[in-house]
Amino acid sequence: MARVLAIGGAHIDRKGWLDGPHRPGASNPGRWEVEAGGGAFNAARNLARLGHRVTLVAPRGGDAAAEMVARAGADAGIEDCPLTFLDRATPSYSAILEPDGNLVTALADMALYDLIPARRLMTARLRQRLGAADLLLADSNLPESALAALADAAADIGLPLAVIAVSPAKVVRWRTSLRSIACLAMNAAEASALTGAQTATQGEWPSMLARAGLTGGLISAGAGPVAAFAQGATTVLAPPPLDELEDVTGAGDALASGYLDGWLAGGSLEDNLVRGIALARLTAAVRGPVRPDLSQALLAQALSAMAKPVSIRS
Repeated sequence: MARVLAIGGAHIDRKGWLDGPHRPGASNPGRWEVEAGGGAFNAARNLARLGHRVTLVAPRGGDAAAEMVARAGADAGIEDCPLTFLDRATPSYSAILEPDGNLVTALADMALYDLIPARRLMTARLRQRLGAADLLLADSNLPESALAALADAAADIGLPLAVIAVSPAKVVRWRTSLRSIACLAMNAAEASALTGAQTATQGEWPSMLARAGLTGGLISAGAGPVAAFAQGATTVLAPPPLDELEDVTGAGDALASGYLDGWLAGGSLEDNLVRGIALARLTAAVRGPVRPDLSQALLAQALSAMAKPVSIRS
């Protein structure tokens, strides 16, 4: 199995589920669910549970939330190497949701990530970890200067870089480093932010992204077709209908994790994408952004039970 260095967001996700329709300006009965999350962290935990040796470098505060993140990483078998700020709060994302899952409002307290300049990130110790890795996995939470330095350092030593987009507002931080990215996992809104195109079919995004400088990526569209491209090849697959849907949180990160697991094993573009689709479906069938019971055996079982995705001409 591969050695993966994951760098980026590892924070707290809070979901407030309302018992009934939202009433503005009033006290609304409901319940909170609190769990560890973050794009790079979700994908890192998936890859660790699939048997890869994963090291996590992520900013963290000196609070109980940091301890929760550390426990979640330990549960997945990750080597945890936090950038700790004892006088700061661990980043968090808090959302209020209607009973059907529609978002009422959300608050992202991510200020700590902005305190990581390139010089704070690119230490001699981190460069040693880069040199020992087979894959660098990052998300878009850190400042643009830090991400650019990370991309340059990986390119200098020929280390493949995979990226989780996170959001349309943040993915553009990679715009000057696209040529250094082997795989950028994103949705259509994030692809639009990078290309400037308002709409496109799944088959059209790869060529648009290639013109912007990206050499490989995944473009998802909820339960719709998923596109993957790398080294001039493109495939677009329509996943089979979901038999069970519990929570879509983390499904995009799972798609990237399954794809990268196949890529690290030398799989074909289409086989890797099918693997990602299977892991995304497994994740959407449970509450939370990751499956605590994930293993290579469980993924193999899901692949054998899943109807073959339909290939769509791009």
